[in-house]
Amino acid sequence: MNGAESLVRTLVAGGVDVCFTNPGTSEMHFVAALDKVPGMRCVLGLFEGVVTGAADGYFRMKGSPASTLLHLGPGLANGLANLHNAKKANSGIVNIVGQHATYHIGYNAPLTSDIEGLARPMSSWVRTSPDSRSVAADGAAAIAAAKSAPPQIATLILPADTAWNEADGIAEVQLEQQRASYSPQAVEKAARILHGDGEGTLLLMTGSALSEKGLALAERIAGKTGCTVMGPTFRPKMARGRGRFSIDRIHYVIENALPMLAKFRHIVLVESDDPVAFFAYPNKPSMLKPEGCEVHRMTTWGENSVAALEALAGAVKASAKDVKPQALAELVKPTGALTFASIAQAIACAIPENAIMVDESLTTGRGFFPPTAAAAPHDWLQNMGGSIGFSTPLSIGAAIACPDRKVITMVGDGSAMYTIQSLWTQARENLNIVTIVFANRIYQILRGEFDNVGAGEPGQRANDMLRLDRPTLDFVAMAKGMGVPGRAVTNADDLNKALAEAVAEPGPRLIEVQM
Repeated sequence: MNGAESLVRTLVAGGVDVCFTNPGTSEMHFVAALDKVPGMRCVLGLFEGVVTGAADGYFRMKGSPASTLLHLGPGLANGLANLHNAKKANSGIVNIVGQHATYHIGYNAPLTSDIEGLARPMSSWVRTSPDSRSVAADGAAAIAAAKSAPPQIATLILPADTAWNEADGIAEVQLEQQRASYSPQAVEKAARILHGDGEGTLLLMTGSALSEKGLALAERIAGKTGCTVMGPTFRPKMARGRGRFSIDRIHYVIENALPMLAKFRHIVLVESDDPVAFFAYPNKPSMLKPEGCEVHRMTTWGENSVAALEALAGAVKASAKDVKPQALAELVKPTGALTFASIAQAIACAIPENAIMVDESLTTGRGFFPPTAAAAPHDWLQNMGGSIGFSTPLSIGAAIACPDRKVITMVGDGSAMYTIQSLWTQARENLNIVTIVFANRIYQILRGEFDNVGAGEPGQRANDMLRLDRPTLDFVAMAKGMGVPGRAVTNADDLNKALAEAVAEPGPRLIEVQM
């Protein structure tokens, strides 16, 4: 047994049985080990950003880490943007990065780089295996880090000679003692705040608190105390749809966010952080909470927020009878022209039971929340780190984690081009993913940001940096070239029909919404 085989066996034994990969020469012994060790599902991505984004989506839906296989420093660097998004989402991932043989590194070959230095900004755990007999134990430690509370991104660097030399065997994963489920003192403090100033208090929730059960408990607490429940602008995963408590999210635009928060004298954080603006703008605040508002932390990432909310509901004596009826938007299939409102209605009507919605719709999707609250029950996944090109890779991991659920990905045309190779992996794996591309032929969000930062009126050169034309992108043709059937729509009636057909058919489909 060589080092690579001992690592693959350790991964499988440790419950890491999916590997998203884009290998090179230094990883060939790991690739060979995949044929020798049963139990590992291998998924090829044509770009490392697809690989790392898929691992993020897998963790968000499965709750356990997948592994990635990346080629040396440049391969890792290509995947860093979506590792940044995964880190912000607190997703656990085990990265395996091939390295030159230890005796070759000193010759400064073309691909030689500081892999540990590249890994550290996005990885909480980084280690280079010094010899083949250390590989299994190092792999087990990486798994333990990825499964910790909160989960971590772990990067194990595997020099080629440690992969091909003889190794002892597999190693058992030793999970560290998990942190306390939650702080009873923090819950007691939250209860006192709600008793004293319920209507002036905001419960700002993310993470596990946005599960169906967490939201149900928050709904009872809000009904009993008069507090408001919101989520931050972006969340890793959120239960939505009919029968689930629908909450607002803090608006991305500062001018809209400030009045949303103006009345609150207390903010209780449930896994969330202080509400801050996404960017700095001239003469606008970075902190969105009103002056004098006190912030209190009830739970942090890795703690059991559902149990904490259950304790809080008990402390304020909230029960199911305190729940207030929700006013949900009426769902009607739209007709006529494509507008933000008609697109939102069409998608809300088309969401199937238990779907997974992956949202990178940016400007087009800001109005999606009101109608989708009345859609069939589903989960909603968003970009946590702001690095674009996350949604189509994320959908791959989500679909592999939940093969019995339909994944619907909503993405702008500019964002889609960052990781368009995802469509090829969707086709190769025959994944049940519907990709909706909003083709407005412009980086629309950047056009808005040009105004927000006070850069003036864009001239010809500035406009050229924002527009996606000359030539026009043809997403249906690109999808066909990668094995994904697609169609373009230009009105709401055709969008309704395309969505119905795509949701009903197995395998991947693409819809280009020409706006």
